[in-house]
Parts: sequence; structure tokens; C-alpha cells
Amino acid sequence: MNEAAAIAAHPLSNRPRNPGVPLARDWFAAAAVNRPAAEHRAATLTARRSVKREYQAAWLVNAIRCTDLTTLAGDDTEGRIARLCAKAMRPLAPHILAGLGLAPEEVRVAAVCVYPTMVRPAVRALRGAGIPVASVATGFPAGLMPLPLRLAEIRYAVEEGAAEIDIVITRAHVLSADWSALYDEVAAMRAASGAAQLKAILATGELRTLRNVYMAAMVAMQAGADFVKTSTGKEGVNATLPVSLVMVRALRDYRERTGFEIGFKPAGGMRTARDALAWQILMKEELGNRWLAPDLFRLGASSMLGDIERQLEHFVTGRYAAAHRHAPA
Repeated sequence: MNEAAAIAAHPLSNRPRNPGVPLARDWFAAAAVNRPAAEHRAATLTARRSVKREYQAAWLVNAIRCTDLTTLAGDDTEGRIARLCAKAMRPLAPHILAGLGLAPEEVRVAAVCVYPTMVRPAVRALRGAGIPVASVATGFPAGLMPLPLRLAEIRYAVEEGAAEIDIVITRAHVLSADWSALYDEVAAMRAASGAAQLKAILATGELRTLRNVYMAAMVAMQAGADFVKTSTGKEGVNATLPVSLVMVRALRDYRERTGFEIGFKPAGGMRTARDALAWQILMKEELGNRWLAPDLFRLGASSMLGDIERQLEHFVTGRYAAAHRHAPA
């Protein structure tokens, strides 16, 4: 499976962090988003590009390497975290790796994402693996806590060992067009995160319009976000291709203005290998191969990994294993 190895071998770059810029309303105030056009573009992306056989296997391997393997359940335990981390280090069965011609160390997820109280057990379980721990913070998923408490939660997660912080914005700032408040909030969260990468969750399903999505993404980047992320996974509507299209266009516009590359993370509602292919096609078509690497692209999912493993087993063996064999931890 040399093709899979070649496509999946994206090294993590040492790209400069986004320092942010002063709030510039003229970058987004006149933005207009044509919803029918965005929906049409998103609908035709996967129809125009067909990925089959060894190429599909390669894209699915790459999806694993861009996955933030996640558990955000109220009944999470240290035992569940340990099992999730074991899956993060060995997401594919040995016979599938052998059939693909890949070594175990070539196929690992990008990060493990947990609640702040589970960061320390995750760091312990991943010791020596080179897989960072990401933590949601800031009153996830609603974010309706006083700002000092949200900042304290970020600092706690970082002190526990989180290398990445997934924050949630105050949706009311977007809905009331209070861009100064949104900018100041994200900038404070970036400062509290220190060296940890900051992923700003926009909760797009609650922002009402695609124009609001574009403007919120631009303000978050101006305030110093390293990634913008669609959803918490807890909204009624989570990641969709039209919303993602609008967000990656904002990334492209920000890069053209500043020269800085910002990462993108769709999350929530993605469950199948077909979903993994669709979002990678979006990134390739809109931003190019550079955004198929885990330092610029993440998939926030857990159940999707099981279906990817089933599809890769079928590619290698010609047979589908029972679904329960690939169920997440």
C-alpha cells in the first residue's frame, strides 16, 4: 500500500502561530454569503471527485491521522480514558496495517480530546507516544460561565498537561454583533492558553446565518485562534459541508491578508468513512493538499473511526467485520 503510505505521510510542520491582529471590522462587515450558492457548491464537491480503491484507502488512513479521538461523556472514567488512549496509539488492527504495508507508528490519531478532569489520566496513558492531549474548556458546551471562571478552567487544563484547548465562544456576542466583546473574550482565552494551541468552537448551529459564521470565524482568527472549529457536538445541528465551506473561505481570506495559516476542525455528526472523505475533499478543493495535514486539519469524532477501520479491513481482506468489533471505547 505504497500509495496510502505516501498520501498519509504528512509531517507536522513548525508553522508560525497566528499572533492575531487588532480587531478590523472592515475585514468582515461587508461580507455577504449566498446560502443557495454555498449549499450547491458543497453538494457538488463529493459528486465531482470519486475516490476509489487504493486511493480511498490512503485518504481514510489520512483521516485517522487527522482525527481528534474524543470522549466527552458524563460517565467518563480513568479506565475509559485508558482504553481510548490505547485505541489512539493503535487505531488499526495489526492485520490491516500489514495489508496496507504500514508500520504501527505510521498510523496514529492527531490528539485525544477529553474534559479537563480527564487530562491528567490521558497524559499518563499517552506518555511517550507523541500524541497530544486536547481539552475542552470554558464551560463547554454552552460557555455560559463568568469569564474569570472560564479562563481559570483553561489554565487548569494546561497545568494538567493539555497541549491543545478547545474553547467555546459566547454565541450572544455574535447574535448581537458585539464584535469587540467576542474579540476580547477570545484574546483573553488565547492568553490563558499560553503555549497550548487554541481551537475556537463557534457552535455554528446556533449562529443562525452563514454570514454570522463567517464573521465569527474572522473575529476569532483576528483574536489569535490557531484553529476554528464548527461545533461542540452537542448542538441540534453540528458540522455541515455548507457551514464548513464558509469557514474555510474565511481561513483563506485571513491567510491572504496576514500570511498566517489557520487550522480547521469540523466536529459533531460525522459518523462514517464517507464523511471523512467528504471533508477531506472539501479541504483539498478549497485550500489544497497543505490542509490535509494534522497541523491544519482535524476531524472531531470517535464513532467515525470504527467505520473507517471496517472499510479498510474490507479493502485488505475483501470482507467486512462485524460492526461491534470496531466500536469505540
